[in-house]
Amino acid sequence: MRRVMRTSLLRLIVTAISLGVSLGLAQNLEQEKPVFEHIIPNAEGKSMVAVVVTYPPGGKSPSHHHARSAFIYAYVLSGAIRSQVDDEPAKVYSVGEGFTEVPGSHHRISENASDKDPASLLAIFVVDSKDKPLTVPDQK
Repeated sequence: MRRVMRTSLLRLIVTAISLGVSLGLAQNLEQEKPVFEHIIPNAEGKSMVAVVVTYPPGGKSPSHHHARSAFIYAYVLSGAIRSQVDDEPAKVYSVGEGFTEVPGSHHRISENASDKDPASLLAIFVVDSKDKPLTVPDQK
């Protein structure tokens, strides 16, 4: 199962790159680019959506929630990403590492762990097809 998942993830990454996904820099905050969206035929009402998130050196996302139904797998493509989900301790993930977010999670920290190098991740959402938007910044 792990081998199948790794192979599928690698295919998704290759697809993202072949679609011209930019792993370049955003100006101040993160930049999100949807690269894949498809209804899952054997899971009625569900879709899979893939988004590449790029961070400039020192870049970050505001704290946020995702669509209520969203299960997310995030995979670091370049650099290092510091993440904190719910009340778990913040952790730095390097290239090739990943983490999950279960539906209803609060993503408190999502940022580039470096002030010198850019970073990017591939976020794969399994979500109710009608559940939009995918990301909602916290109200201040």
